[in-house]
Amino acid sequence: MSEPQTKWIVNVFGKEGCAKCTMLNRRLDKLLSEERFAAFSKHYYDIMTEDGLVHFCLAQCLNPSRIPAMLVARVNPDGSNELLPNPDPDGTDAVCGKSKLYQYLGLQTDYSGKGGGIITPEMLESILTQAQAMQ
Repeated sequence: MSEPQTKWIVNVFGKEGCAKCTMLNRRLDKLLSEERFAAFSKHYYDIMTEDGLVHFCLAQCLNPSRIPAMLVARVNPDGSNELLPNPDPDGTDAVCGKSKLYQYLGLQTDYSGKGGGIITPEMLESILTQAQAMQ
């Protein structure tokens, strides 16, 4: 059995009309178009729809007040997928700060910081690179 072309899925949670959600999707799409991230695909869930809300609730680790958010999952050889654990949940992430999730590898918007709740390209790249290191 050959390995699936997609090794990781970036699950993005957002909502229509949200400028930060649009920005996150645009930045992530740009990174995922690069050859070094070719093994990633993106699934977008609009939390204002029934399907999006179900997936958001199943994640069980996201704060609805911190949208947009994203979680990275590994695609298993049988086609199933599982969320990647945060490799350093008790550490301080110099790039992602308080935006990094505790339990799983991912980000959610931190509105408490001076960055205005922006998920930067550097944060996205950091999370994708961490996922690749967890092969």
